[in-house]
Amino acid sequence: MRLPAFALAIALAACTSDKTPPADSSKSATACVGNNAGLTLPSGFCATIFADSIGHGRHIAVASNGDVYVNLSPGDTAKGPPAASFVALRDTNHDGVADIIKRIGRDGNTGIGLANGFLFVDEGARIVRYARADTELVPTGAPEVVVDSIPGKTGHTARNFAIAVGTDNALYLNVGSQTNSCQTKDRENESPGVDPCAELNTRAGIWKFDATKTNQHFSPSARFATGIRNGMGIALGLDGKLYATQHGRDQLHENWPKVFPTTVYQAENPAEEFMQVSQGDDFGWPYCYYAVDQKKLVVAPEYGGDGVNDTRCSTKKAPVAAFPGHWAPMSLLFYRGTAFPEKYKNGAFIAFHGSWNRAPEPQAGYRVVFQPMTNGAASGTYETFADGFAESSGPALQPGTAKHRPMGLAEAPDGALFITDDQSGRVYRITKK
Repeated sequence: MRLPAFALAIALAACTSDKTPPADSSKSATACVGNNAGLTLPSGFCATIFADSIGHGRHIAVASNGDVYVNLSPGDTAKGPPAASFVALRDTNHDGVADIIKRIGRDGNTGIGLANGFLFVDEGARIVRYARADTELVPTGAPEVVVDSIPGKTGHTARNFAIAVGTDNALYLNVGSQTNSCQTKDRENESPGVDPCAELNTRAGIWKFDATKTNQHFSPSARFATGIRNGMGIALGLDGKLYATQHGRDQLHENWPKVFPTTVYQAENPAEEFMQVSQGDDFGWPYCYYAVDQKKLVVAPEYGGDGVNDTRCSTKKAPVAAFPGHWAPMSLLFYRGTAFPEKYKNGAFIAFHGSWNRAPEPQAGYRVVFQPMTNGAASGTYETFADGFAESSGPALQPGTAKHRPMGLAEAPDGALFITDDQSGRVYRITKK
């Protein structure tokens, strides 16, 4: 039986009432001390630790008064803090560190967002919302169901979303694929692809709902775009258009060694994709993947592809930009503030969780990059903005050995950039000196 989502509110630290509005963040002048929290940043930037060891922190949202909310995925509670749906954090004296930390609910997952006086929270099979006054750290009312019956007990189960505030208030929901590449036998050597791939009816795409309505039910008819294996980063650009980042498929060499005889090809392919998503778009999964050497979508081996042939993919939508294989883009943020230098305004920050399917080649990713954008198109190559999360490199770097793994991104009212880490439960705050 599902426990009520508002079943638990435990204060790990509390200096003042959670109903006390924080001071004006514009008057804060936190000094940059130490070693940038272990991160490597461009000159002139400062990283500090806003909170630590909060649990498996996934996506993050920052309210207009500076309150911070982080969704928490289930984890090993015996080795960490108690289970919760999300954590609410407040820095009352603006020293750059949260001094009120409260844990709410029981069933977290990934997505979280603020819109129209509500806090929206992903609980896996459903999206709920809590009414929230802007000075109220912990919502006091019971959650309302916005969308339920979302499929996904297996495969990619994160349910991240973006809300088009100020336009049609659409809630765009990512529903990742159940399988790696829609094979007859998932991840089995030389198993052919199901054709047509029935998963696409309810998985591997983006669905559109109304953020102002409650008690909506997931339906295939609400599909907005398809062929997106797992669009973990999803955000509205300044142009009002929807963008997403996709996790490319795995195991090209392992499942198809006769087609791709080297591990190097598997390590580099397919590229991770940054997409502009419109109604009815099809980005090609599982029939196609983006080949780094070909710089285009090519047919997947499950459907007769050889890494070059693109016959079936010519009608699929190409990405705005491509990134190295298996880096795992987890969140996407278009920077709107003025605190950072002008070059960052309107560009996109992308948090990469880090790879697992590049062995025996070195694992990679584990960083936040910046992608310059002009008029909805990539304008130049990406650059690494924040690195050093993993605190290891070479053969020693594996997902389980990385000290920290960047996950969620959010911009604060003062222009600071927040980054979550779901490995060790850290929340970073990056500012301009």
